[in-house]
Amino acid sequence: MQLLDPAIWTGQIHSGQWRDGGGGDIAVREPATGGELGRVGLADAADVGRAAELAVTAQREWAATPYDQRAAVLRRAGLLFEEHAAELERWIVREAGSVPGKAAFETATAAQECYEAATLTSHPLGDILPSAQPRLSLARRVPAGLVGVIAPFNVPLVLAIRSVAPALALGNAVLLKPDPRTAVSGGVSIARIFEAAGLPEGVLHVLPGGADVGEALVADPHVRVVSFTGSTAAGRAVGAAAARHLKRAHLELGGNSALIVCADADLDAAVSTAAWGSYFHQGQICMTTGRHLVPASLADEYGERLAAKADALPVGDPATEEVALGPIIDAGQRDKIHALVQSSVDGGARLTAGGTYQDLFYRPTVLTGVRTDTPAYHDEVFGPVAPILTYSTMDEAAALASASEYGLALSILTRDVMAGLALAEQIPSGLVHINDQTVNDEAVAPFGGVAASGTGSRFGGASANIEAFTETRWITVRGQQPGYPI
Repeated sequence: MQLLDPAIWTGQIHSGQWRDGGGGDIAVREPATGGELGRVGLADAADVGRAAELAVTAQREWAATPYDQRAAVLRRAGLLFEEHAAELERWIVREAGSVPGKAAFETATAAQECYEAATLTSHPLGDILPSAQPRLSLARRVPAGLVGVIAPFNVPLVLAIRSVAPALALGNAVLLKPDPRTAVSGGVSIARIFEAAGLPEGVLHVLPGGADVGEALVADPHVRVVSFTGSTAAGRAVGAAAARHLKRAHLELGGNSALIVCADADLDAAVSTAAWGSYFHQGQICMTTGRHLVPASLADEYGERLAAKADALPVGDPATEEVALGPIIDAGQRDKIHALVQSSVDGGARLTAGGTYQDLFYRPTVLTGVRTDTPAYHDEVFGPVAPILTYSTMDEAAALASASEYGLALSILTRDVMAGLALAEQIPSGLVHINDQTVNDEAVAPFGGVAASGTGSRFGGASANIEAFTETRWITVRGQQPGYPI
């Protein structure tokens, strides 16, 4: 079976059934070549309202479905992600510009997200509470109802399924808005998987679209929880809109993650680790290593070795060549990256490697002589750029790492693990990796940032997912009605 047979989804959205969207359709472009891979339907605000009405009805029946039957659907979805991995990975490589290894990570993680979500259906969902009254008092977790998921382009399958799977497992219906640039690998593929897995019609809707569709999704009165992954600027807007409508928004936003190289670190290993953290998927990852903090005594050698590593990395079309970096997603993102690099050089930073591009292929870049106000150090680049800043003491390193509006991931490279953990305690961050780079994710682990990086760990792990996609209901039961003095 060809899961992504274009005859099924070309020019269509998935809302109850495959049908035309109110927004027409849009070309699915391959960033490496500019070629058209297909056409996907676009939703409009009216489609959101219609989907929400259908989903509310379908959700009641889905929530009442025995837990083992819901678990079976999630397990089948996991198996289908594994069975169709090669087909899905081809789409991720071509549509998102991912190297094959990154695409394989996405399909494996998507399967694992479904398997982990399946276990949520039989997880304890309540507590017996003490009561001063002669009654049974319970706190019970119940489905939120309808969950809106807004997912980005960069890791399209994982960053959608990590909300879709647990929300479905816990008895919710879902409206998913994938980024139109990766609507097949981040939307159509999920709809097709759950169709084949036996999810009842109307429980999952896939609505590619622009900002108007996102705004309609957040505002729709049937949507009770919004799960958003994207830029900090967009996340602030989503959070503000959700607050106006008195609904919860779980926000996983941008980052400018620091990697601290301690004086005792193995320099060869540190350079390899750091290069992966800055250049994986062209730096288009929220956890990308955006700030390299290096002892002044090691900075020259570190910079030279990292520049040599960057110069040696092949960049090209991951669908036809064996490369380390593929294309940037589009010209707008490429130009933003280049502007930050150019303004950094104009401000006094030294371009030690990279800083050039051809079409959408941007060379991995190293900047030395960086200050705290250097644009490519101070701001999130979302591209393959490694700015290096020096420090003299560990207290200074902690202060520099903490001096950011973001708080997503932190890496500390040291032979003294306990000293590394003590250093991490001084730096606000949602994720900490001792002797590893900043880009890490597992379906079983809580994930989320603090400050401008988001609203904390609302993804991954049973406790985070249950908190994210259920509401707490207080229930009391008496054997007979009490008497009241009126």
